[in-house]
Amino acid sequence: KLVEMVRFETEVVLVEKDGRKWKIRSKSSDGVSRDEIFDSVVVCNGHYTEPRVAEVPGIDLWPGKQLHSHNYRVPDPFKDQVVVVIGNFASGSDISRDITGVAKEVHIAARSQPSETYGKLPGADNLWLHPMIERAHKDGSIVFKNGKVIQADTIVHCTGYIYHFPFLNTNGYITVEDNCVGPLYKHVFPPALAPGLSFVGLPWMTLLFTMFELQSKWVAAVLSGRVTLPSEEKMMEDTNALYAKRDANGFPKRYTHRLGASQAEYLNWIADQIGEPPVEQWRNQELEGGYVRLATQPDTFRDKWDDDHLIVEAYEDFLRQKLISVIPSQILG
Repeated sequence: KLVEMVRFETEVVLVEKDGRKWKIRSKSSDGVSRDEIFDSVVVCNGHYTEPRVAEVPGIDLWPGKQLHSHNYRVPDPFKDQVVVVIGNFASGSDISRDITGVAKEVHIAARSQPSETYGKLPGADNLWLHPMIERAHKDGSIVFKNGKVIQADTIVHCTGYIYHFPFLNTNGYITVEDNCVGPLYKHVFPPALAPGLSFVGLPWMTLLFTMFELQSKWVAAVLSGRVTLPSEEKMMEDTNALYAKRDANGFPKRYTHRLGASQAEYLNWIADQIGEPPVEQWRNQELEGGYVRLATQPDTFRDKWDDDHLIVEAYEDFLRQKLISVIPSQILG
């Protein structure tokens, strides 16, 4: 019956307050628009669609080609080129190593690296690590903050995505500044508009699908009346405390929704709100181990795992929850 509740080939073009309810304007694939009134709106439009592109001084006059990792498919177009990859997280690490087999040179520009950084990375003879780009020039040259200069053919932006809500009109209450969506209580409820408006799926560096499920259950519990939110004032107080902690730690606004080391605490807090058990330890350990491997073994972090004991724990969990009837023999070794 769930599919009957889904409207395919339908775009939401406007969401705005209408008294105590919400007006939704949608447009079908044949161009027919309709306005409807709903009690509440949950924004789940994802945030891996609108590319975030690095700001590079002089890039408007630089004659080379640029693309975002969102559009990367195969390494072949980079044959014999000098390529700059901006970003050294998962996509930057993957793409830079993927194209070393065909490119003449690959240079990673990483904002997190000190300005004096320069060195050849293991796994390839044509892969170098730099700090961020200082400037691009119209003669095709790229100058890094370490002073190194190269002539580059292509820049690949492995710089993530932006939060984008072109349909949402809250009269300026909800803003997106440096990729920080706010104000939001626990990354989900805007205090002055809750519980009628909520967001699912904003945080990153966490167990994404576990988070989607827990946030969705929390929103459903609040909308059904089973769980009550704090007052608007209390929610704003908590939200401002999060922002103050972010600022005190020296993190930019764009890291507001980055959970990282606090992800287990966050997920378990939501689980407690809705009466769910804490997230299994093996899940958290798999995630944390993956980030450690990405930082220390970028060439093989997807292929070489030391997690057999965690896999066994996971299957034992599945067995206890009666999700499976027997643990496969190959798992038990």
